[in-house]
Amino acid sequence: MASEAQERSRLVAVTLDEASIGRGNPDQEHERAIAIYDIIEANHFALPNYEGGPYALRISLVEKKLCFEVTAQDGAHLVSHHLSLTPFRKAIRDYELICDSYYQAIRSASPAQIEAIDMGRRGLHNEAAELLMKRLDGKLILDFDTARRIFTLIFALHWKG
Repeated sequence: MASEAQERSRLVAVTLDEASIGRGNPDQEHERAIAIYDIIEANHFALPNYEGGPYALRISLVEKKLCFEVTAQDGAHLVSHHLSLTPFRKAIRDYELICDSYYQAIRSASPAQIEAIDMGRRGLHNEAAELLMKRLDGKLILDFDTARRIFTLIFALHWKG
């Protein structure tokens, strides 16, 4: 059974601002849904020096900046953090290229080719998660798996319909 602190240090809801992201193709929508489901199922998320929680997170683009709006479970606004997308541009561009290759490969390539592309995709995803954790250091507390899944959602913002 999870401790009270573990129950407080987690996300119970994650939403993407529809005005910022639009709708994606079926593969993109599937990735978004899986990332949100996975975040809700298992995550570690907290605010430094705050004993509240659990939390809800809304991710959007505001004036070309990434916005993390954190609220209490009851909807009370706690904090908003705006991050420049500039440090993420290369990671997003590279990840988009490898995802395109991956989706093409799963339709026609050999299992060995798919595995090789997927290994590269996971490596880029890990690098992007580390960058996100670094950029949020001192602002939000999250574990590596949560950072990976949130990067999936950041990448979803790039897929503006």
